[in-house]
Amino acid sequence: MPESYNIFRFTETDRAAFERAALELFRRQAAACPPYREYLEKIGVCAHTVEKAAEIPFLPIQLFKTHEVYCGDTPPEAVFTSSATTGMTPARHPMRSLALYEEAFGASFRTFYGDPARWSIYALLPNYLRRRGSSLVYMADRLIAACGSGGFYLDEYERLVADMAADPKPKILLGVSYALWELAERHAPRLRDTVVMETGGMKGYREELPKEEFHAILCRAFGVGAIHSEYGMAELTSQAYSKGGNRFRCPGWMRVVARDVNDPFEQLPVGARGGLNVIDLANRWSCAFIQTQDIGRVHADGAFEVEGRIDRSDIRGCNLLVQ
Repeated sequence: MPESYNIFRFTETDRAAFERAALELFRRQAAACPPYREYLEKIGVCAHTVEKAAEIPFLPIQLFKTHEVYCGDTPPEAVFTSSATTGMTPARHPMRSLALYEEAFGASFRTFYGDPARWSIYALLPNYLRRRGSSLVYMADRLIAACGSGGFYLDEYERLVADMAADPKPKILLGVSYALWELAERHAPRLRDTVVMETGGMKGYREELPKEEFHAILCRAFGVGAIHSEYGMAELTSQAYSKGGNRFRCPGWMRVVARDVNDPFEQLPVGARGGLNVIDLANRWSCAFIQTQDIGRVHADGAFEVEGRIDRSDIRGCNLLVQ
């Protein structure tokens, strides 16, 4: 994609500019990204026949575990990896430019929360800190530096609560879901001037609950009116955010659409429940068109909900996913 496209200036209403940028990036990645090129060949799609962004096929996210999804012209500056339970293969996302990643997450944060310098960020991310290659830890580290206050915490709940209580600035408590639940159970601190933001799920440490039930537990424990959420993953460069109600909004260079779980090539109308596909134009040097394993709904205003992961109960017929 030409450098003349400043995608980080896109807004949700810049539909024509997004369409042009998406088509141009698709044609480049269809030629330059080997796994994506092979996938398009297998499903019989010729890039030059795709005339609208709605016609662009989405690459199954599983291929980030088995293939090098990369089309950079130089070696990547970093390789981000997904968290994986024992015995499972993590996904790998080569990141050609860490500056691009920093620009993406910085612009997204400012879109929804303003200047990082007005906040303190307290990151409760124990399982991410204990492994290498976490894009979330990299993002949190740079945002904390931009804030000038806050920090990382493992299982040091008492120190976390004390440090937050002594901090006069507005605060964001960014925590993996199971760690926030443990903090709520052990201490139930009444948080002042604080946004509680969950991310990452239970990671097998705790029972998976419906979002509404889990958020209600945290709201009661922390004395807050809503739980914010961050939607991101190793395979993406950008993040979406929810300020409550499990309703996420994307930055202007990112879009989410729903697909039929039994036919991954069938896009669903707004409001229908299905698998979630993501267009992330900041995935400039990998693949910007990702078929995730999340299930949810997309609304007419572009906001989306995440209900969980696709499982066998969601797939009622023949799964046409090309492996």
